Amino acid sequence: MAKPKPFEVHWKKSRVRTVLDQVRTYPWPPMPDVADGWAYGCDGAYLQDFCEYWTDDYDWRAAVEDLNRFPQFTAKVEDFDIHFLHVVGEAGGKRPLILTHGWPGSHYEFWQAIEKLAWPSKFGGDPADAFDLVIPSLPGFGFSSKPVRPIGQRSTARLFNTLMTKVLGYETYLAQGGDWGALVTSWLGRDHGDHAKAIHLNMMGFRPHGGPQGEAEVAWAQRQAGAQDVMGAYFRLQVSKPQSIAWMGAGNPVGQAAWILERFHDWSDLSVKTLDEAYSRDRLLTNIMIYVMTNSFTTGAWYYRGLVEEGGMAFSPSKRLETPTAFANFPGEPLYTAPPRSFAERAHNIVRWTDMPRGGHFAAMEEPDLFVGEVREWGRGVG
Repeated sequence: MAKPKPFEVHWKKSRVRTVLDQVRTYPWPPMPDVADGWAYGCDGAYLQDFCEYWTDDYDWRAAVEDLNRFPQFTAKVEDFDIHFLHVVGEAGGKRPLILTHGWPGSHYEFWQAIEKLAWPSKFGGDPADAFDLVIPSLPGFGFSSKPVRPIGQRSTARLFNTLMTKVLGYETYLAQGGDWGALVTSWLGRDHGDHAKAIHLNMMGFRPHGGPQGEAEVAWAQRQAGAQDVMGAYFRLQVSKPQSIAWMGAGNPVGQAAWILERFHDWSDLSVKTLDEAYSRDRLLTNIMIYVMTNSFTTGAWYYRGLVEEGGMAFSPSKRLETPTAFANFPGEPLYTAPPRSFAERAHNIVRWTDMPRGGHFAAMEEPDLFVGEVREWGRGVG
């Protein structure tokens, strides 16, 4: 197995200039004259203001410096060059935890949680809570290499298990994920439970065979179906015809930003705060720029089709996942709301269930302190 190679992010000035020029000269389409522009997609007034900030105030050089703040590498795993952060903190190689992101996020989602998880004593915490962190970019995302055709979550779990065991030499490890990361993490527990000893999810990964049972589960499923009707068009497109959005997004950084920003708006807990209060514009832009500068908007969308390529809507393995599973229910999750615990327990060996006080889909990015506290508590329970 090839050794990891050190990696640094480099964005060419000429390439950034091209992107910013495309943003400045974007031919704005008609926008509906309505009170809530988000009801029609990404709000036009917000997007125009966001793009002005992008071209006039966003410090892309500082963003690159920030992206190089932690040790990162690439490693050849099967046909992929997998990009990952490897942060060995106070755990000193003894407590590995792999964190897996989803779409339209990136490895950057975990930025505000890294130091607190790796070096808790720097923040008044207990060194015994420290983890060795491995934070990969999904294949086709960010700085990982791109597939020649869609790859799915079960295959990704195989790649990541090899990364942890063969490349980095961890015989056993813990795993955490949300969004697609939750499904990858679930497959780590299902297929590689000899190594992935316990998992933590902030979106439910698997579903049980037989569907919902009982009044509460049926009511939840009906609410889910209604939410998908309102907010799930992106999923139906990307799981069936992802290249359709690829043609529209290629060479169009404003279009890519609008598609991504709409998810952050719709999936975050905005019950008591605005989008700009939930995330700084610099953080939103750095996440978007990772897609734009690596040309991974297309292959990121392919990841939905990868679910189909690996055997259909494979959320329901034939057997319950017996790897100990913890679940953090962030209540501001508008689309992928948590099922009743009874539903989850028929698919997962749920040993911990935490109802969080606030936060939505992008938990580590939106509520990093709550995320860190929950992961620390879970880690104490699993050793």
